[in-house]
Amino acid sequence: MSDEDKSSKTEQPTEKKIRDTVEKGNLPVSREAPILASLLAAMAFFVLQVREGASHLLLALESTMENPLQWELETGADALHVLTLFAVETYRFVMPALLLFIGGGVVASLLQNAPQINFERIVPKASHISISSGFSRIFGLRGVTEFGKSMFKFIAVGVIVGSILVSGFPTMLKSMYADPVLLPELILEMAMKLLSSVSIATILLVAADIALSRMHWKRDLMMSKQDIKDEAKQMEGNPMVKARQRQIARERIRRRMMAEVPKATLVIANPTHYAIALRYSREEGGAPMVVAKGTDLLALKIRELAEANNVPVIEDKLLARSMYDHVEIDQMIPPQFFKAVAEIIYYLYTRSGIKMGVATA
Repeated sequence: MSDEDKSSKTEQPTEKKIRDTVEKGNLPVSREAPILASLLAAMAFFVLQVREGASHLLLALESTMENPLQWELETGADALHVLTLFAVETYRFVMPALLLFIGGGVVASLLQNAPQINFERIVPKASHISISSGFSRIFGLRGVTEFGKSMFKFIAVGVIVGSILVSGFPTMLKSMYADPVLLPELILEMAMKLLSSVSIATILLVAADIALSRMHWKRDLMMSKQDIKDEAKQMEGNPMVKARQRQIARERIRRRMMAEVPKATLVIANPTHYAIALRYSREEGGAPMVVAKGTDLLALKIRELAEANNVPVIEDKLLARSMYDHVEIDQMIPPQFFKAVAEIIYYLYTRSGIKMGVATA
């Protein structure tokens, strides 16, 4: 993307743009959150499992090493049996840690964004292997940000480890002369100090990373005024296409009306401006049905078809104009016109011996 394109994107993203982006799986994600989850999982493992699990594992190994004669190692099956026992004990010790690490990673992901299935993220894209795109990712703003985070982690971990080692150096010297049984507890204590200190520093990093990732995500979604216009046009539909669709719909309605005019019972017209064709049948029951209506040229066409098919045309200026505004095609006339239309139909029935043509009410 050029600098001009970036400078033109000054508008906040619309709800549709955000919704479409989320549906594609493009969500703000902190890469440091899983690291923090791993550190917390390691702390939980040390607190909940290491002491008891390590003691159980040591006892199992101790009973094996102190009495090696209890195992027969004459064949490969014997050796496999011994290794299986060791593997089972190791599995019991390591499995809680594995579950904690997996659970921590899942929780870290769920707390950032709701889970969703999206296969578009795994579709190969040319930009992923593009040299120019890779260069911009490395040396762009996001690349600089990632480098800054890496430097912060390196310096923070270095300072924390150094300070803990310096403060614990006298204790480590004394442990050289202490009972070896106390060494595991000492190592566990120093590991807990190290993990807790690194976790505190990582919490600060994760908070900053979450804010930065969302800020970069929102910045990437920024839109130009033209983008907003194009989106609105897309949502509302192209005006030219919609106009063409309306024109086609009107033409279909007109053809259908013209096909129904010869079947009408009468046409009520305002000599040249309005025409309403009605069909009435005693067998069908109900009020007269509007089968066609039109103004100006369409009204003249309706009259011509009616006269050509011997459908009576009744000229009533006030009634035609009033009905045109209140009746709809393929619907019965409203009650306020029942009396006036009934009088016209009665008039036509009384003149049934006269040929169909133009009459004046």
